[in-house]
Amino acid sequence: MRLVIARRQDVPGWLKLVSPLYAIALTLLSGAAMFAALGVSPTTGLYTYFVSPLTDAWALQEVAVKATPLVLIAVGLSLCYLSDNWNIGAEGQLVIGAVFGAAVAVATHGAPNGPWVLPAMIVAGMVGGALFAMIPAILKTRFQANEILTSLMLVYVAELLLDWLVRGPWRDPHGFNFPQTVMFEPEAQMTRLMDVGRLNISAPLALLVVAVAAILLARTLKGFEIRVVGEAPRAARFAGWDPRTLTWTVFAISGALAGLAGVVEASGTLGQLQPNISPGYGFTAIIVAFLGRLNPIGCLAAAIFLAVTFIGGENAQIALRLPLDVTRVFQGMLLFYILACDAVIAFRFTIVRGDASGATA
Repeated sequence: MRLVIARRQDVPGWLKLVSPLYAIALTLLSGAAMFAALGVSPTTGLYTYFVSPLTDAWALQEVAVKATPLVLIAVGLSLCYLSDNWNIGAEGQLVIGAVFGAAVAVATHGAPNGPWVLPAMIVAGMVGGALFAMIPAILKTRFQANEILTSLMLVYVAELLLDWLVRGPWRDPHGFNFPQTVMFEPEAQMTRLMDVGRLNISAPLALLVVAVAAILLARTLKGFEIRVVGEAPRAARFAGWDPRTLTWTVFAISGALAGLAGVVEASGTLGQLQPNISPGYGFTAIIVAFLGRLNPIGCLAAAIFLAVTFIGGENAQIALRLPLDVTRVFQGMLLFYILACDAVIAFRFTIVRGDASGATA
């Protein structure tokens, strides 16, 4: 007896679009069972995680704050994945972007500065993220190294570099020995959109990135090239497109957007550089990209949903005394169900009885 997996040839387009909804429903059912096993009412647990973050203005601001870096990173990852390039190291690219952006803020701290500081930080962060992302891209195109492994391993390099900087040369001398830089000057911080809360100009910037990426994929030759190289590489070669150049391009764009997310966190959310600058946005954005069907607008909706789980997890810590790891379990289940639903829709699973040649017993 053996399992035969064959790709379906007639999968309706609408079924691919509703697949994430099935995954979300299964995640909610599994979450309800998990809450029951933890001794918490499933209704109360699900309400705390998915409804309470939407019930007041402050929580809605925090959802937007959490969703902004997720959507920035996910849009860049979508371009990579659509072109069959598997960038798994966005977390490290975020960290390097934050480091490059913070370098400008730290270097100009205490000096008479102007409005040029924040744009310089943004440019530096995007350049840093792009350069760091180019490392696995070059290793792939030059030495055929697996970009999944190289991009993932570079995350540790970035995190250790950040840790050394905030504990060593960049540590605030008046920070009571905490591993952090000085607080950035007002010119080096993102402008707040409201008097109360942390919502800043990075949120509309993320919406602009979504709009540009949507137009790129739907209306430009480069977007068509990205899709063709990913779906039909042989046809792309006949069209004269160089997959190596496209690999460098999408990795650079993905790294730049992850670096921008790092600057957003450093200058917009925290106002300084810390070792725990990211709660795992680079890895969570992978879930966002697939939940959003590798579509920029879909990534925006998925980022908001995942941001709700972050805020809901913090609420559950306070109200239900649940560990923050429950949030990671939710996100892990969501990714599992997304992949499982896609596999069931895209492939036909058949159990064949008989020997290896396929003859039935």
